[in-house]
Amino acid sequence: MATQKKYVLALDQGTTSSRSIFFNYAGQLAASAQREFKQHFPEPGRVEHDANEIWSTQLETIRLSQLNQAIALEAVSAIGITNQRETTVLWDRKTGEPLARAIVWQDRRTAAFCDELKKAGHAALIQQRTGLVLDAYFSGTKLRWLLDHVPNARARAERGELAFGTIDTWLVWKLTGGRVHATDPSNASRTLLFNIHTNAWDDELLALFHIPRSVLPEIRPSSGDFGVANIDGVEIPITGVAGDQQAALFGQACHSPGMAKNTYGTGCFLLLNTGSQAVASTNNLLTTTAWQLEHEQPQYALEGSVFIGGAVVQWLRDGLRAIKTAADVEALAAEVPDSGGVYLVPAFAGLGAPHWDQYARGAMFGLTRGSSIAHIARAALESIAFQSAEVLIAMEKDAALKLTELRVDGGATANNLLMQIQADLLGVPVVRPKVLETTALGAAYLAGLATGFWRDPGDIAANWQMDRRFEPTLSRDRARAQMARWAEAVERSKNWER
Repeated sequence: MATQKKYVLALDQGTTSSRSIFFNYAGQLAASAQREFKQHFPEPGRVEHDANEIWSTQLETIRLSQLNQAIALEAVSAIGITNQRETTVLWDRKTGEPLARAIVWQDRRTAAFCDELKKAGHAALIQQRTGLVLDAYFSGTKLRWLLDHVPNARARAERGELAFGTIDTWLVWKLTGGRVHATDPSNASRTLLFNIHTNAWDDELLALFHIPRSVLPEIRPSSGDFGVANIDGVEIPITGVAGDQQAALFGQACHSPGMAKNTYGTGCFLLLNTGSQAVASTNNLLTTTAWQLEHEQPQYALEGSVFIGGAVVQWLRDGLRAIKTAADVEALAAEVPDSGGVYLVPAFAGLGAPHWDQYARGAMFGLTRGSSIAHIARAALESIAFQSAEVLIAMEKDAALKLTELRVDGGATANNLLMQIQADLLGVPVVRPKVLETTALGAAYLAGLATGFWRDPGDIAANWQMDRRFEPTLSRDRARAQMARWAEAVERSKNWER
């Protein structure tokens, strides 16, 4: 480790906020700053972001975090980027200006197009090549929508005038002044356009989605060269890029096959490392590229995506105005010993794994005159744990193994009640690390490995430390009964929107 380089800077660009975090060699947070940005909901089922606002808030947090702790940018060895994954940006290569707002991963406007592809019999081919279920969640259909609906976009794309990217690619472009148009396999594997077995864009899929190759970014290893950022006159190499969930898996030191983590953010994302083998799912999970280190083969993971995790708490706060801050939900839910038979299915954006129902919608069951806002808050927390438990059950079937523990991260893991509910439903210990910012930490680790700040993944694993271990206390019979009742509620929420 070069003595003058004391930090790695992680840019953690999420669904609701942009953050910058400086990490030291021990993997400890040295400085950070966060800025929320506006969510746009132009009509039901549509969710958009302003890509320029994402860039400006990200740049602002770099400056704020650096100034708050008097960290010199010259002391930064590398920059790592992690991002909300499937959110789609299309911009002008010459001006760097987006042609429209970014279409967010939660957006459902392309559900009907996905249905058309399914009816035409393309779902099996897509899943075999990409490891993904055909769903509006992913960025390929969003890119096609932009090309078809923004005036002149398709013609301009075919002339090579436009660039497509997920948020990582957009930030790399902006940081390098438009010199680098690139992504990594973890983000590319979320587009429906990338063959996870050949580690390359797939011509047959590009033809199927009617996407000109000229708009696509170059694919580079997750830990490797993404150009040089110039921030306020200081040049820093960008050497790490990974989608947020894969970065969290890496940051949790789940580097060996069979290790798993669950991230509790806006959604919940449970990933199981399957090593160099891309395990095909028979239980409606996703097979995704986890990361690729420089000069090495890609590593893979099974993933279960829950669309609404912590967002259900935001709904309690902003929609129902039941709480003032998200942190208040724990005390409110703890006012009652259980949900009183109330089940809340937060299918506000459809259902992800293992159901994949684009037309499910949020529903609440079991309400009586005795139901209180505390019961609803408890049911909201339980819904996060129920959805994650469903995914883990499916994952164990696919991988033919039984997990011995689940490592957790993300903002909602600070909620001790939620973590205990999760352990009770799963029947395995839930382990929370001391550093909860594992998504940003994973991006930092990938970047630092490429510059020699950390020598190898063993250095990273040595940094991981446990904060608390939640042991299951609920009987397995009671847990199974609760899961069965949850399954009934989920079935009743399905296929509502048609």
